[in-house]
Amino acid sequence: MCYILTIDSGNTFIKWGLHDQSDWIRQGKVKQVERAKLINVWENLPEPSSIIVSNVAGDTAQKNLTVLCSVWKTKPHWIVPVRQQCGVRNFYTKPNQLGSDRWAALIAAWNHQSQACLVINIGTAMTVDVLSDSGWFLGGIIVPGPDLMFKVLSTHTEIPRTERGDFNQLPVCTDDAIFSGVIQSLVGSIERMNQILCTRLEYSKQNCILSGGASSLILPYLGIRAKVVDNLVLEGLLLIANDQSRTVKLD
Repeated sequence: MCYILTIDSGNTFIKWGLHDQSDWIRQGKVKQVERAKLINVWENLPEPSSIIVSNVAGDTAQKNLTVLCSVWKTKPHWIVPVRQQCGVRNFYTKPNQLGSDRWAALIAAWNHQSQACLVINIGTAMTVDVLSDSGWFLGGIIVPGPDLMFKVLSTHTEIPRTERGDFNQLPVCTDDAIFSGVIQSLVGSIERMNQILCTRLEYSKQNCILSGGASSLILPYLGIRAKVVDNLVLEGLLLIANDQSRTVKLD
């Protein structure tokens, strides 16, 4: 049996999944600073025929993951965004400068929707990307994620804070003001991008795919319809791996 190991190496976490061409048989998540723990898990997995990785955590993370993957003979393939792949066309000025996680998420979103939508991933950073009805990635934004916003306010200001607040449209205490401000900032970014999508494409529907560890924090306050897809990047990596396998066979 052929197994595909997909790895999403993000700024804070490494997410991974082993797929047997039918379903995910194992998935896991570990902090980047605790990545050495993966060796104890991966050495008990069946050897993958393909290892495909999105890494946005820098050279050190890539080197360490290469060592961790050496438990198998199969060498990891590090994806780089291209001009066109799996039905998605990349309109970034320099396609390879797009984050590999964003590219994989766009491909997975297109596989889910095959129509215009926002593709939102909320982790250390939040990305909001626009797909057209033709599968064209038209562009997107990057803003700090919720935990990063909280951290910046607590470490770079003297604003007094005792605990995480509650959401309130008109906060009357500092903790609520901080929490509500973070939520409003992120939700406002998403809804603003949805307005741009609808205006630029003369598109009346409200479609967005939401993924990432902080999705559950934002979803209750979002004023547009959203579909939550766990591990969207891993799904995209799987699609890329299968596409590359078909290309090799055709060659």
